[in-house]
Amino acid sequence: MKYVEAIKKIEDIQAIKQFLKDQSLRDYLLFVMGINTGLRISELLCLRWEDVLDNDGDVKEFLQLPNLPPIYLNQQVQISISEYLNNELPNQDHFIFQSKKLSGPISRQQAYRIINSAAKEVGIPDKIGTHTLRKTYGYHAFNKGIAISLLQKIFNHTSSSETLRYLGITKCKDSPVKIDVNL
Repeated sequence: MKYVEAIKKIEDIQAIKQFLKDQSLRDYLLFVMGINTGLRISELLCLRWEDVLDNDGDVKEFLQLPNLPPIYLNQQVQISISEYLNNELPNQDHFIFQSKKLSGPISRQQAYRIINSAAKEVGIPDKIGTHTLRKTYGYHAFNKGIAISLLQKIFNHTSSSETLRYLGITKCKDSPVKIDVNL
């Protein structure tokens, strides 16, 4: 497996999002869900509409998957799901990332092609792949103040140094951490 990088620049993330949104709402949703949930590509591709929609057809706040803690579906994910549903009427028991050619979800290879070609198209020179989504999630969560110990647990790593290395963070910043409970 090749080593891939997190997408560290917000403007690169926005460029990929816009490129994918113009190409395919399904592919856009794959990217948005990946960078906002931290799920592995195998977990993303197995998702069905019934996993993210309640009985009334509204987007759930938390995704419940076996052997994983509840995964928060933030506003970006919820908006992306709603945009997709406004343009498509998928069958509730179909995969979210349904293949157009097969009866199942797109393959890992197809997901790689989607993400890698979008990155190349917008001029990102780094090595980008499906694992980039998970690393991007972790990198930006850490930079927004999420404790490395929590990310270590999410990524199932044995040490915080392993998690920092995984995220491509070579040294911790000495900048102050904002702890804003905003009560």
